[in-house]
Amino acid sequence: MGCNACVVGNLHFEIIVEGHRNFLVFPEVVRHLGRNGELVRSEGDTIVVSEAGMKDFLDFCHDHMDSENVFFRLDDGEWRPLTEAGLILDSQWIDEVILNELVTCHAQPILNGEGEIYAYEMLARFYREDGSMIYPGEIFGAARKRDRLYALDRICRMAAVRAASFTDKKVFINFIPTSIYSPEFCLKSTTMLADRLGVNPDRLVFEVVETENVEDTDHLKRILAFYKEKGFRYALDDVGEGYSTLELLSDLQPHYMKLDMKYVQGVATDTQKQQTASAFLIEAKRLGSVPLAEGIELEKDFKWLKEKGYQLFQGYFFGKPAPIEALERQN
Repeated sequence: MGCNACVVGNLHFEIIVEGHRNFLVFPEVVRHLGRNGELVRSEGDTIVVSEAGMKDFLDFCHDHMDSENVFFRLDDGEWRPLTEAGLILDSQWIDEVILNELVTCHAQPILNGEGEIYAYEMLARFYREDGSMIYPGEIFGAARKRDRLYALDRICRMAAVRAASFTDKKVFINFIPTSIYSPEFCLKSTTMLADRLGVNPDRLVFEVVETENVEDTDHLKRILAFYKEKGFRYALDDVGEGYSTLELLSDLQPHYMKLDMKYVQGVATDTQKQQTASAFLIEAKRLGSVPLAEGIELEKDFKWLKEKGYQLFQGYFFGKPAPIEALERQN
């Protein structure tokens, strides 16, 4: 099974027009794009153009057409207003980041109750060709606009697996469930790389990002079942009182559950946060999951959580993310 999102290829825009004014000029548009080699195909009131053709079309449409009656889509997706096309074209730089794998990993330690490093969470950091950093929100936003989310998620996972070879500790690796179409196909490269590098699968913990926002739970179950079959571990991120249902937690059976930092920070003095943290701990123990508190910044919060029975801890109080080269020097 394959999909267009697996590789960074040229985008094709399917365009449909409506309205009398647009129908009058549309034949000339088709001829112009054809002469310039920007037309992929034409059928009735619909055309498919290359990315260069879309730029050309936008200029023409702005001057001669009723843009409110023009719509486009990518790869048989939903029809979208023409105004969104410019955002996709402006995000073309994301392709360079993915093709050249301009990503590295910073490692943040995860400690046990004795203060020993139990694992590292690998956090992706992105750079432009000139070396300037790109913030995660910016890069994932651009990837969503251009349907590059899987391709971006893939290079992040691969970078994290490579980073795992720099340490003998467990490594937590973030992934976005919606970026994976088929676990068997999409995650094959991840499992092959781990095998090639000699990274034992039980050292890799795949962490579900945006757990609260997962809508297709059956799809998530298939992904986690695949990971489990291959010997990997998995964690649920940002779990708190707003988590959809306890039944779903029971179905997923995560190896690790991470308490959302909004319930961690200030928990030592906030009775409502204490109630949530305590309920979370009871549920984690019931499921046989390891409870992990993230986002710890104060010693008093750490002590409260430790005394209650939390087993793993993460946050600036213990260390900020640092380049993986630091791990390489330690080994």
